[in-house]
Amino acid sequence: MSEQRYIYDLAEGDASMKNLLGGKGAGVAEMARIGVPVPDAFTVTTTASVETMKNGGTWPEGLDSQIDAALARLEERTGRTLGGATRPLLVSVRSGAVVSMPGMMDTILNLGISDESVVAVAEESGNPRFAWDCYRRFIQMYGEVVEGVPGHVYEDALTELKRERGVEQDTELTAEDLQGLVATFKELSEDHLGGAWTSDPREQLHRAVDAVFRSWQNPRAEVYRRAHNISSELGTAVNVMQMVFGNRGDTSATGVCFTRNPSTGEKALYGEFLINAQGEDVVAGIRTPRPMAEMEEILPEAYRQLIDTMHRMETHYKDMQDMEFTVEDGKLYLLQTRNGKRTAAAALKVASDLVDEGLIDQKEALRRIEPGQLDQLLHPAIDPAHGKAPVAKGLPASPGAAVGEVVFDADTAAERGGRGEPVVLVRYETTPDDIHGVIVAQGILTAHGGMTSHAAVVARGMGKPCVAGASGIRIDTAAKTLTIGDKVFAEGDVITLDGSTGEVYGEALELIPPQINEDFERVVEWADEVRRLGVRANADTFEDATKARELGAEGIGLCRTEHMFMSPDRLPAVRRMILADTPEARADALEEILPMQQADFEGIFTAMKGLPVTVRLLDPPLHEFLPNLVEQSLLVQRLELTGGDEGELKAARATLAQVKRLHEQNPMLGTRGCRLAMLYPEIPEMQTRAIIRAALAVKEREGETVGVEIMIPLVALEQELQTQRSIVERVVAEEVGDSGLEVLIGTMIELPRAALTADRIARHADFFSFGTNDLTQTGIGISRDDAENGFLAQYIIDHVLERNPFESIDVDGVGQLVEIGVEKGRSAKPGLKTGVCGEHGGDPDSVAFFHGAGLDYVSCSPFRVPIARFAAAKAVLD
Repeated sequence: MSEQRYIYDLAEGDASMKNLLGGKGAGVAEMARIGVPVPDAFTVTTTASVETMKNGGTWPEGLDSQIDAALARLEERTGRTLGGATRPLLVSVRSGAVVSMPGMMDTILNLGISDESVVAVAEESGNPRFAWDCYRRFIQMYGEVVEGVPGHVYEDALTELKRERGVEQDTELTAEDLQGLVATFKELSEDHLGGAWTSDPREQLHRAVDAVFRSWQNPRAEVYRRAHNISSELGTAVNVMQMVFGNRGDTSATGVCFTRNPSTGEKALYGEFLINAQGEDVVAGIRTPRPMAEMEEILPEAYRQLIDTMHRMETHYKDMQDMEFTVEDGKLYLLQTRNGKRTAAAALKVASDLVDEGLIDQKEALRRIEPGQLDQLLHPAIDPAHGKAPVAKGLPASPGAAVGEVVFDADTAAERGGRGEPVVLVRYETTPDDIHGVIVAQGILTAHGGMTSHAAVVARGMGKPCVAGASGIRIDTAAKTLTIGDKVFAEGDVITLDGSTGEVYGEALELIPPQINEDFERVVEWADEVRRLGVRANADTFEDATKARELGAEGIGLCRTEHMFMSPDRLPAVRRMILADTPEARADALEEILPMQQADFEGIFTAMKGLPVTVRLLDPPLHEFLPNLVEQSLLVQRLELTGGDEGELKAARATLAQVKRLHEQNPMLGTRGCRLAMLYPEIPEMQTRAIIRAALAVKEREGETVGVEIMIPLVALEQELQTQRSIVERVVAEEVGDSGLEVLIGTMIELPRAALTADRIARHADFFSFGTNDLTQTGIGISRDDAENGFLAQYIIDHVLERNPFESIDVDGVGQLVEIGVEKGRSAKPGLKTGVCGEHGGDPDSVAFFHGAGLDYVSCSPFRVPIARFAAAKAVLD
C-alpha cells in the first residue's frame, strides 16, 4: 500500500487544488503557472493538518520524511542549504486555510538564520544590518509562536533599546544595535525556557510546521471561524517558501495592494507599502505605511511591474484580488493572491462592474456576493447635517458609522458588547488576539496601522466601521484614557466614528437610515430573476410593512396580533375579557377592542395592497395578559393590612382568585395559540371580523386590497384546526357577502406532532407556515431564553453544536420535521402552499435548506428581506 502524499512542490499545484493546498498555496502555485514572479516553495496539505488533529497532535506516518525530502528538492532547485554557512537558504513557514482567515493563524519568517548563517547572509547581501535584523526577527517570531515565549518579553527589550539609543523606529537601529539585541533575545528566550533551545534549522522547520498546525485551533482562530461559520474540520495547509527580503535597504520594500478599492469597489489603485520592512510590519500596524501612489516615485520599475501584475491577476481570476508583495533590491515578487475581502457596497459595485466589463455574467456575479454581508448596507450612517467638528481624523479603513462607549481592551469589549452595550474598541493597534472584542464592538479606532492593517481587514470583512492610523490620539491603557488634543476620554465616555471619512467625534451623533444605491437595486433584480422561493416579511405595523415593501418583500408572511393586544389602551379590555364570568361580558370587552384591531389591519393592508398578508390569530401565553400573581397577592395583602376600601379589596381578591385559577407552571406550553381560542371562541371571531372589515375598507378606499390569509397558531390536533376553521369560515361568510374577497385559512406548523400528522391537518388547511422558532424549542426540547443564557454558548464552543439552532436551522433534527410536514401535507393536498415565518427565513444557510425542502416562500424581518432574496438566488445557483 503506497504512502499517503502530504507534500506538493510549487510546480505541481494550481488554483483548482485550493481544498488541498489551501488558498495561499494554490494561489502561489497558480501565479507561478502563469508566469508571475514568486519565490520557490512547497506546501504541506490540509490533509496532514486534519490527520494531525484526529491523532491528538501526532503527525501522520511519513510526514516528517516527506518534509525533509521536499526541503532537499527546494535546496537543489535554489542552490542553497537551509542554515548553511555559505549560500544559506532562509524560508518562511506560513499558514494557508481553504477559507481566508487574515491574521488568525501563525507565521514564522527567516527560518534558517543562525549564528552560522547570519555571517553568510551579511557577506552575500553586503548589508550586515539587514542580516542581524533578520536574525532578531526570527528569534522573536520563533520564540513567541513555537516556543511560547510571551511576546512582550521581546517587545520590552526592543523598546528599551530604542529608548537608550534615542530613536523611535526599528529602522534607526544600527547593525551593532541589532547584533546586541540578538544576544539579548537569546538570553531572554533561554531564561524563559530554562535552557538552550534547538539551533538545528531542520528541527526548527519541523517544529514551525507543527506550530502552524496548532494555530488552527488557537482561541482567536476559533472565534473567527464561529463568527464566519467556517468549519473547524477543514484544517490548514502550511506553505514553506524561500524568503525574499523587503528589509534589505532603501531599494527594498513590502506591501499589500488590492486591484480595486475594497471599501467602495471603485476601480482605482489601493494599497500601502513600507520601505525596508518585512510583511508583518504592514499587516500588524507596527509602522504606519505609505500610500501606493508614492511607490511610483521611489521604486518606479517595481511599481510598473506591480501595476501590470495587478491587472493581469484580476483578468485571470476575474475578481478583485488582494495581493501581498515584496521588492528585494528593486525586483518584484508576489507572495500571495486571494479574492479580496470587501464591504457589501464594494461587493455589489465590483460584481456589477465586472459584468459591464464582460469578465463575468450575472449569475457569476450573484455567486460572488455573500447574502449575509448585505446586512452592512442596512445599517445607519451619520446624519450629514450634524454640524459638529471632528476631534480627530485617521484613515477611513472600513465604512459606516459607530456610536459607543470607549473601551481599551478586547476582553472588556467582549464582556460589555456581549451584554448588548454599544462599545467602540480603542487600541494602539489591534492584533488577531483581539478578535473576540472586535466581533461585538460597534466600531474600532486605532492609533497606528493603515488601510491594510489587521484591524482594517477584519473590520471590513465584518462590516464594522473602522478608523485606523489616527496618529493624533494618545492612548494610556493603564489609566484607561484616550487623549485627543486637550480632551481626555475615560472608559465609558461616548464617541462617534465615521469609517467612511476617517473622522472621530467626541460625542454621540444622530444616525440616519441607510441609503440603498443603484448597484444594490441592480444586483437584487438579477437575484429576483434567478430565485424560485418567494420572500415575504414579518411585520406587525404600518411602518414595518412599508419598510418591508421598500426592501422588496412580496407580502407579509407573519403579522402577529398579540402586540396589538398588549398596548396600554387595550390591555384593560383584554383582561376583562379573560377574567369575565359570562360569555356576554367577554363579548362586550372584545367589542371594545374590535375597531382598534380593524384600524391596525387597515394600516398594514394599505401598505401591502396587491400582495398577500398572513395574519396569525392571537398566540401569546395567557399569563402575559394577566396581572402578575405575586404583585396581585401583595396588593390584596396591603389592602387587608391597611383596611382599604372594601369594594377595592373585594375586587382585588376576585382578581387574585382568577389569576390563581389561570396561573400556569409552564405557560409557553400552556393555554396559548389555538388552545386559548378553544376556550374563548369569541377571540378568533372578533379578530376575523376585524381582518375582513379592514380588507374590505381598504378595497373600497384604495380600489384594491391584500390577499387575506388567516393563520391559526399552535395546532397539534386535527380537531383543533377543524373547530377553529369553522369559526373563521362562519365569520368570513357573514362579513364578505358579495364583495368577492377571497380568504385563505391555514395553520402554523410549530409542534412536532403537527409535522408528523401533517397529512391529516392538511385536510383543513389552505396553507402551512412553519414556525421554526417554536418548532426548534419543541423539537429539541429547549427553552430559547434559558438555553441562550445558559448552556448553548458552551455547546457551540465545545462543538457539541456547530451553530445556534435558533439562528440557523437544525437541519438534521428540526429540518427533518419541516421536510416531513411538507411531504405529508402535500400527499393529502397536492399543491399545498408552504412557507416559513421564523427568523430562520432570513438566515442564508437556512434559506438554502428551505429551497431544497420545496417550500414556496420564506418570511423574515423587513431588514433581512434583501438578504433572503440573495440567498434564495444563491440556493438555485449553488
